[in-house]
Amino acid sequence: MFTGIVEEMGAVRRITLGARSAELEVSAGAVLDGTRVGDSMLTDGVCLTVTGLGAGTFRADAMAETVRRTTLASLRLGMPINLERALAVGDRLGGHMVTGHIDGVGEVRAVAPEDTALVLTIAVPPAVARLTVAQGSLAVAGVSLTVVDVRKDAVRVSLIPHTAAVTTLGRLRPGDAVNLEADLIGRYVAAFLARAAAEPRGAHGGLTWEDLHGAGFA
Repeated sequence: MFTGIVEEMGAVRRITLGARSAELEVSAGAVLDGTRVGDSMLTDGVCLTVTGLGAGTFRADAMAETVRRTTLASLRLGMPINLERALAVGDRLGGHMVTGHIDGVGEVRAVAPEDTALVLTIAVPPAVARLTVAQGSLAVAGVSLTVVDVRKDAVRVSLIPHTAAVTTLGRLRPGDAVNLEADLIGRYVAAFLARAAAEPRGAHGGLTWEDLHGAGFA
């Protein structure tokens, strides 16, 4: 589990692409403190398992499903990436609950300054738009952001100067691809409601609106 509060920007030191997989070597500093092989690392929004450690670097593998659903295959040498270690018990939850399981890849449509802020308009796939609400949370490239508004196929998010400076988001340009993770609570609520709608009423012996109405509740 992560928070979407980026600890530092690392850089791609090496990337090896297989037929449907990838192996990354990332240069980093602060996030290596206390990190061991087998730990989880949020890497541009993707939860990866650390498979090796070097002097100022860590290595991680991405399986075929991860490569298909994320931007990892498009990384290039030297590219900056957002990094965050897994949340420890007792840590502050400064952003929101982030799993590192990507719901879809978005495309930056526009980057516009608004006073001190930077507003991003991002085209999102239907699976992400359906789970996103204004003033809710959205993880963009591993960064916890508050949603300004939601349109049919796009969302707008606003960055304070600090976020733009210490993450890769301040470098985004129209056409750039970003990993997206919708709010975890919204994901589970949507799944529960979809299953409930597909089942016959009272299939599990629970209360229905008709039961309540028959008992005298308006």
